[in-house]
Amino acid sequence: MKDLIRLNTSLTEKVESQLNEQIRIEAASSSHYLAMASWCEVNGFENSAEYFYKQSDEERAHMLKIFKYVNDVGGHAVSPTITEVRQDYGSFKEIFEVALENEIAVSKSINNLVDVCYKEKDHSTINFLQWFLEEQREEEYVARRCLELFDVIGEETQGRYMIDREIPKITYREE
Repeated sequence: MKDLIRLNTSLTEKVESQLNEQIRIEAASSSHYLAMASWCEVNGFENSAEYFYKQSDEERAHMLKIFKYVNDVGGHAVSPTITEVRQDYGSFKEIFEVALENEIAVSKSINNLVDVCYKEKDHSTINFLQWFLEEQREEEYVARRCLELFDVIGEETQGRYMIDREIPKITYREE
């Protein structure tokens, strides 16, 4: 039966496997952002907590978008197991450093996925992934701007309070 189903999809096993890996990456990102939100909330950074709750929701939505795509094109999306979610951070700034590193890693993963799709001549999936490439540009931009607040404002005296107030104001402006 699996062979018959495979005949009814243009999705190669290699692309399907990479898409399932991206599903796992997006799910892990969602879990990590949820833990970051909790850390911020517990430490009194309410605006940053809301920012990370929103990020967690967005990453889960990204995961579901890929999940549904895989199933829609005749593949088999796999619900990932997420383990080893970091729960504690050394500082407020460190959370934003880790968030930017995560967004850069996700961008690289999506770029690698697009490369696999080109090699497999899967133009439909390349077209689907264009949205993610654009989304990652925005995600990296916002994460970078958040981290830059630490250099611009500084953490001394009321700096962390001011940074926390500025976090929700950061948005991506398309040109």
